[in-house]
Amino acid sequence: MDKRVLLIEDEPNIIEAIRFILARDGWRVDTHAEGSPAFARVAEPRPDIVILDVMLPGRSGFDILRDIRSESGLDGLPVLMLTAKGQVKDRDLAERMGASRFMAKPFSNTEVLASVRELTGA
Repeated sequence: MDKRVLLIEDEPNIIEAIRFILARDGWRVDTHAEGSPAFARVAEPRPDIVILDVMLPGRSGFDILRDIRSESGLDGLPVLMLTAKGQVKDRDLAERMGASRFMAKPFSNTEVLASVRELTGA
């Protein structure tokens, strides 16, 4: 079975780093860099986990998370939120909105991989 990650992130260096560590672990990593049309990428084909940046061009990660949590059938999808601003208010908002985990940048490769494995049961 294909293990799939949808990475919604606009920073090329972070995209490549996450793609590398997850692909090496056997994950298929699909990426999307724009906030506005990102939600459509979540439904087809449905990933096992979404890694979602808070600050995206066109639409925030919080808006996309709200859409994911309000969609029947996606409400239990694991979502790992990433942010360059590790502020407590952002973490609290993400938790209230239903993020599975919240991680501040910079993060360690080991931390990302462990979180993805834990959140998906892989």
